[in-house]
Amino acid sequence: MSVTEQLRVALADRYVIEEELGAGGMATVYLAHDAKHNRKVALKVLRPELAAMIGAERFLQEIEVTANLQHPHILPLHDSGEADSFLYYVMPFVEGETLRAKIEREKQLGIDDAVEIARNVAAALDYAHRKGVIHRDIKPENVLMHDGQPLIADFGIALAVSHAGGSRLTETGLSIGTPHYMSPEQAMGDRELDARSDVYSLGAMLYEIPPVTVSRDTVPSHVAAAVGKALNKLPADRFVTAAQFAEALANPVFTLPVTVGTEVSARTMPPSARRWKAIAGMLGAITVLLAGSLVLSVLGDDSESQPVVRVGMTFREGETPLSTPWNPRIALSPDGSNMVYGSGTPGQGQLWLRPFNLLHAAPIPGTEGGYGATFSPDGRAIAFLSGAGVTPLHIVSLTGEPPITLTDSARWFNPTWSEDGWVYFT
Repeated sequence: MSVTEQLRVALADRYVIEEELGAGGMATVYLAHDAKHNRKVALKVLRPELAAMIGAERFLQEIEVTANLQHPHILPLHDSGEADSFLYYVMPFVEGETLRAKIEREKQLGIDDAVEIARNVAAALDYAHRKGVIHRDIKPENVLMHDGQPLIADFGIALAVSHAGGSRLTETGLSIGTPHYMSPEQAMGDRELDARSDVYSLGAMLYEIPPVTVSRDTVPSHVAAAVGKALNKLPADRFVTAAQFAEALANPVFTLPVTVGTEVSARTMPPSARRWKAIAGMLGAITVLLAGSLVLSVLGDDSESQPVVRVGMTFREGETPLSTPWNPRIALSPDGSNMVYGSGTPGQGQLWLRPFNLLHAAPIPGTEGGYGATFSPDGRAIAFLSGAGVTPLHIVSLTGEPPITLTDSARWFNPTWSEDGWVYFT
């Protein structure tokens, strides 16, 4: 019997499972019919290993705190329980789309719309923070758009899992939150987070709404300043409350203090430089004792006076990038969030993927012996060489598909994947 069938049997007296809608890091989501109230609901079931680690009594005790949150921009918690070892919680099924889907569909939101969404989310966060509840996983996927208004989903679920799991959560390697939106202190593993951590995540989410690859000269200076303050690496330098962030977004005279040596403002920095500034801020909060080191220098648009942003990082033994006259490449993804590099010797090493907001790299399956990587224009795949002399040129997706060989007659110089879709090589 499949998991879905087991769940149907276990909940048959209360909910009718209609279909699986998707799966995330903590739970699988099902569309279900609430037989008692004759309504559609989103029923979320914790991953089995997570449920076993936490235990039903502790999870249900922790989740009670979130059941009392009542706000126009917070998706309420209808129900929670245990059934045949399944731990589940129930929320309204919203006829609409996530903010992530809206961004992908519209490509670029209007500035006024983006700011209004952020201010409504900030209002909901401020309400919850005053109740002592931190979300811990603010991201576009957790904001549902219903009738033009945002609703924050899974409010307090990450907190309940974190509190219920205790130190065992860390021991299993499971993480709470989403790396791209985590505050530096959350990425460092601090368990005692406050409102400023959610403020950072909201700032990162608002920053993403206008595509980082397109310059938005029409962004008001006060909005850029507010986002910049929200994304400060030190909690003490951010807004203390989400309400302050919302107020700054609506205040046309809000600005940041200017001090001697201050870098170019977020208003005049191109998106790529602003992205690197945020990445540098996050990495500045992470210190680990590992073998090897590397410093990357990233320059802004030559047409303007731009700061040089240096990102320092360390590497574990065996993961140190190989740099030789024939393999100097450390490939950076188009959005500046990842890098790929080779380690070891050509033909005997490995390609590694290193997100800038994580502590270490992960090997890319199927790239043994690889080097000379170059990202595709959309950042979802890489081309790379293997061997020495006349060598094969391969392409591999970063989503898990096996590599394919493009040609077996490339030379051992770095290929380039151009924006026109072609891969150029010697």
